[in-house]
Amino acid sequence: MEPGKDSVCAPSGNVVAREIEGELIIVPLVAGIGDAEDDLYSMNETGKAIWSLLDGKKTLREVSSLLAEVFDASPGEIERDVLGIVTELLRRKIVVIQPD
Repeated sequence: MEPGKDSVCAPSGNVVAREIEGELIIVPLVAGIGDAEDDLYSMNETGKAIWSLLDGKKTLREVSSLLAEVFDASPGEIERDVLGIVTELLRRKIVVIQPD
């Protein structure tokens, strides 16, 4: 399922995330999460900022708006980045779309 601007996403209950030396590390807790060859996932600064706002309450539109206040990029560019990263995290089952 592709996320839309009004989708509300949250981290999957099947992963745990920890910040280690400034880097966000996501660890799958069950088989079938992510890619078979990867055991750990790390996020860059943009991914970390997006991850911190995926609280199961904010829409992706709201996440994009909040990030637009922080990062020096156009709102359209930020929205594309948010949708792109969340789409990849959904594909890997690291985040889930909350039901309406």
